Amino acid sequence: MSDRSLSRDEVRAVDRRAIDEFGMTGLVLMENAGRGAAERLMELGIDGSVVVCAGKGNNGGDGFVIARNLELLGCDVRVLLFANPSDLSGDAAANWRILEAAEMPRVVLGRQPALSDIDHALTHADWIVDALLGTGTVGEVREPYRTAITSINRSARKVLAVDLPSGLDCDTGLPIESLADGTPLCVRATHTVTFVARKRGFDNPASQAFTGQVCVVGIGIPMRLLDDVLANS
Repeated sequence: MSDRSLSRDEVRAVDRRAIDEFGMTGLVLMENAGRGAAERLMELGIDGSVVVCAGKGNNGGDGFVIARNLELLGCDVRVLLFANPSDLSGDAAANWRILEAAEMPRVVLGRQPALSDIDHALTHADWIVDALLGTGTVGEVREPYRTAITSINRSARKVLAVDLPSGLDCDTGLPIESLADGTPLCVRATHTVTFVARKRGFDNPASQAFTGQVCVVGIGIPMRLLDDVLANS
């Protein structure tokens, strides 16, 4: 892990080179990330159920791993999938299939969930895990994530963001966009577990309103690789 923050492009470079040059698989990186986040959430203390809100990308895949590891640690956990299973691919799809085979509690909300259905699912959660959108998010925040972010924020529950709060720009530390009334369209997390290193946007003091307390979790990336990426950025 590094004290220096990583930009969006550097995050991509670390992942790509870990796989292409060092022979690590995406599944190994995802497993390490999800397990580390689950352990951190246990350290924070869980007093009730955990609801993992997952998108269709690798951030959602991290969420599936988190859910599985929390169950192993004795937690009451449920996954809400804001996509159709057929939308999943790669490592995220592989980890979703594990949840299916394990018959873990999960609800497929699809691409157009009703706000009332999300609100109901979050009502009794002690923690919500935000695994909707990751560091690669740019441009407009589309449905179903707009509705999901709104529901998470109005739930007033404790929120653990995975890598960064959904809707936050990795490089600027500011919400990607706002609603018509000016409300930032970004999850307001209690804590953020970010992987490998802090993200560049976290250096912006304004980001703290959305990240809450930030904890960096290692995912097994060789230090030589991280040092090389930072030296050449």
